[in-house]
Amino acid sequence: MQNEKWQVRRWFEAIHYCEQTAEGYALVTVLTTAGSTPREQGTKMVVTADRQFDTIGGGHLEFKAIELARQALADSVNQRHNQQAIHSFPLASKLGQCCGCAVKLLIETHVSHRQVLALFGAGHVAQALVPILAQLPLSVRWIDNRESLTPTEPLPANVDYLCDDEPVGEIPLLPAGSWVVIMTHDHQLDFELAEKALKHPDLPYVGMIGSQTKAKRFVHRLQSKGISDGQLSRFVTPIGLSDIPGKLPVEVAVSVSAQIIRRLHGVNATEAPLTADTTKEALHDTQ
Repeated sequence: MQNEKWQVRRWFEAIHYCEQTAEGYALVTVLTTAGSTPREQGTKMVVTADRQFDTIGGGHLEFKAIELARQALADSVNQRHNQQAIHSFPLASKLGQCCGCAVKLLIETHVSHRQVLALFGAGHVAQALVPILAQLPLSVRWIDNRESLTPTEPLPANVDYLCDDEPVGEIPLLPAGSWVVIMTHDHQLDFELAEKALKHPDLPYVGMIGSQTKAKRFVHRLQSKGISDGQLSRFVTPIGLSDIPGKLPVEVAVSVSAQIIRRLHGVNATEAPLTADTTKEALHDTQ
């Protein structure tokens, strides 16, 4: 998936790629022209933090436009909102060009604050879950330690798959604020992932699939490992909404994704305490 970016050439292709991958970008448009300008009105290019796509004519004008676009991008990230601005360039005086013309550029930033979700496990439930997650405003990191389960078909642009012999080692690499969903084929690996994630101070949601019995057993083991009540408050297990019945992989995937959608919208009331009898008993992914 990482190589797809470098196959993008045109500005409209770049917008599609950036929207799918939640990469911030600035759209630069030649708004008006006067005189003999490098490119005509309506010409566009896309600028990201490390690359430009298409051109508005090159030269010092384009260099300055890229500089302004990247500064606007950085400001949008820091201020957490998009912005637009019009910049006027009398080319002969302002940029030292001798064509005696003037250009106005519109720079619009598009910064997506897409939630990162790390999904550990690539069994039947995960395979049913990923296509749903891919349609949500999420950046999905899908991780498993079994090479045989590496997807053979292209994945959506906002899903990255990683086969790692030591998945627990991926936990410290997650960005602050990431959500973690655990549904591997190995109970011991589930436990190690949960322990590592709960000890990480900046992972606010750690969800795990399994039965209520498994959940209670894990809580006791985690407490014996020094996990505090405060850390356990971030542990949601079993995941899924209790009012969505069924144990088929697709049914469990719908239940889990519904709970994630509620979190995306700031509605967490259905995430019952671990000891609640009403918490859904979800199917453990054993494939």
